[in-house]
Amino acid sequence: MLLLSLVAASKPPQREYYEIRIYHVKDASQEEMVDRYLQQAFIPGLHRSGIAKVGVFKPVGNDTAADRRIYVLVPYRSLEKFLRLPGQLDADRQYAAAGREYIEAPYNAPAYTRMETILLQAFTGQPQLQLPALTGPKNERIYELRSYESSSEALYRNKVQMFNQGDEVGLFKRLGFNAVFYGEVLSGSHMPNLMYMTTFENKTARDEHWKAFGADPAWKRLVAMPEYQHNVSHSDILFLRPTEYSDI
Repeated sequence: MLLLSLVAASKPPQREYYEIRIYHVKDASQEEMVDRYLQQAFIPGLHRSGIAKVGVFKPVGNDTAADRRIYVLVPYRSLEKFLRLPGQLDADRQYAAAGREYIEAPYNAPAYTRMETILLQAFTGQPQLQLPALTGPKNERIYELRSYESSSEALYRNKVQMFNQGDEVGLFKRLGFNAVFYGEVLSGSHMPNLMYMTTFENKTARDEHWKAFGADPAWKRLVAMPEYQHNVSHSDILFLRPTEYSDI
């Protein structure tokens, strides 16, 4: 029994899977309907299914954007859990009752204009979602979602290796970036790519952290290594804020 316990303790944590669901809405009415659905039906339904922490975020400046968006982050222990969830929600009467407005929205008054889904698997360097250690008001926080694309699968794997074996993940941790997740995109509209989310008390703190990152000797050594050159062909940076009902 002792040997089995030691073997179990030595096994690395299982890598989670993440779904990033992006709702595109055209106006405040659609945005409010999706908010009600997420807060009153979807998130409580996920909680009942065993998913304890669900993140909901909106881009900074979302209120004045022509294409408003709502980002939902759902962690899964396995791909099987991801595949089972729709059926579990369909069988959940509380979910159906609370989400009726959204679920039964008519074709000429839909809840959203488009919905995207991105499926990711956690990096080995941070195999499970981490809640940020932030204490300030949610409406001041900055959650920074980054996407790095590569020009080939080989260069993409090289960039993932830079995070894991090169310990870029460890550098972010040492400098207090409060990373929620790092993930390899398994399915999405921009591939090959990886995504990760870091969090800060406010925009000033975010800028200070990135300034420290760029000046850090460990980063300067890592980014200068010949084996890690030209592994990012395009990057997208998005500033988000959590909704008041977000678990993350």
